[in-house]
Amino acid sequence: MAPAATRSTIFRLINASQHSACPCHGCRSATHNHAHHGALALNQLRKFATPVQTVEKEYAFEVAASNLRFGEGVTREVGMDLKNMKARKVGVFTDPIVAKLKPMQVALESLESQEDLSFEVYDQVLAEPTEESWRKAIAWARQHDFSHFLAVGGGSVIDTAKTANLFTVYKDADLMDFVNAPVGKGLPISQTLRPLIAVPTTAGTGSETTGAAIFDVTSRAFKTGIANRALKPVLGVVDTANTESCPTAVHISAGLDVLFHSLESYTAIPYTERTPRPANPILRPAYQGSNPVADIFSMWALRTTVKYLPRIAKDRGDHEARSQMLLAASFAGIGFGNAGVHLCHGMSYPISGLNKKGPKYKHPGYVVDHPIIPHGISVALTGPAVFQFTAPSSPDRHREALAVFNGVTVTDPSITSIPDSEVGAYLYESIASFLDGLGVPRGLKAVGYNKSDISMLVEGTLPQRRVLDLAPNIGNVAGEDGREHLTRIMEASFEY
Repeated sequence: MAPAATRSTIFRLINASQHSACPCHGCRSATHNHAHHGALALNQLRKFATPVQTVEKEYAFEVAASNLRFGEGVTREVGMDLKNMKARKVGVFTDPIVAKLKPMQVALESLESQEDLSFEVYDQVLAEPTEESWRKAIAWARQHDFSHFLAVGGGSVIDTAKTANLFTVYKDADLMDFVNAPVGKGLPISQTLRPLIAVPTTAGTGSETTGAAIFDVTSRAFKTGIANRALKPVLGVVDTANTESCPTAVHISAGLDVLFHSLESYTAIPYTERTPRPANPILRPAYQGSNPVADIFSMWALRTTVKYLPRIAKDRGDHEARSQMLLAASFAGIGFGNAGVHLCHGMSYPISGLNKKGPKYKHPGYVVDHPIIPHGISVALTGPAVFQFTAPSSPDRHREALAVFNGVTVTDPSITSIPDSEVGAYLYESIASFLDGLGVPRGLKAVGYNKSDISMLVEGTLPQRRVLDLAPNIGNVAGEDGREHLTRIMEASFEY
């Protein structure tokens, strides 16, 4: 019941409205006049009390992931899979290095073993794809009428195959039509794409499970991508034999991607805090915010990576560690593929993109003829500072992460005795120590950036709304673009 003074005001408004001109034509009865005008006045008051354009928060989450097959030697089954799918002509994607290695040889033998299974091979995928390299792959795919796709390689290969598939179906569309807004138009994908089988040869991106594909927009010196459930492969063939030839540097960088996929998705804003609620389910983003299903996969992947990645760094022939990291990559893919990533990834895109024009850093252990800050390394550079920043948003979740890094349970006195206000500082030190053990460069300065580059790196991060909008203290704060926070995090990541 409204207070007496408010009720009096309402009655006066209603009474006054009965003597004013009526916007409704043909108000003939006294009864209609009283009821109609009273309703108009009350509606007028309600407009003052409640904004007409109410922004509703999300109330649901979806779970989407590729089917997965995990085992030693399962690559030899892909020919049968494609035959079972009644493939007419297969577009096979790989890169110049993997093209010469055993995983590709096994895949080709499997295809050749099937009668009447036509295929063409594109082996020019660029490590860390660019807009130009994607356009070349798209043009090649459009020349053929592929019924199915097969990707054998790391995330760069799988992402390129996803894009070639998309633009084979959308023959007249431009690349930027589906690229995440505001960089591209971010149009929804309503047509069914061709079936894609992904065979990862690195334990990192989890691209075999997700609808995300990332590339470098060289004209703007940062990365972005396309994120839509329609892009996900129908099957991820996770073969533990396929990372045998992977160099140690690649194992470490790929493993760091798994680490931060899991950490970021577990600490993203809850899906119920994401706004606005989509007007149509087709508009619900793949990156939805943390949710109960993604949490389980992300936390398992985090524990597994912290346990096994240091073992691979010491001995890349450690079969158990390689197998577990492949599984962790897929689990983290399911986690972040449904929850999303946030600040480490958002800031990594200009860190790696600007390197080509700026520091021209070339990471040791990578056999490429161009400057490269590998994706996992670019993500890790800001890791300690990011989670010190996000810790106040959910101290308990960050406390769980701290316990994992410290090798204890969350109920251990060394964890429970830490005040909420200090969890971030402790997590900073634990992440930094973990990265040290893997030989990761200690901050932006170590890969050639100067303090004068920080503003440019922040500018390159700001358009990454797809991930920034999931960042605690940014994505869940109305009108917050994150510029000041990003600047402080970049500064804290300069050297440590």
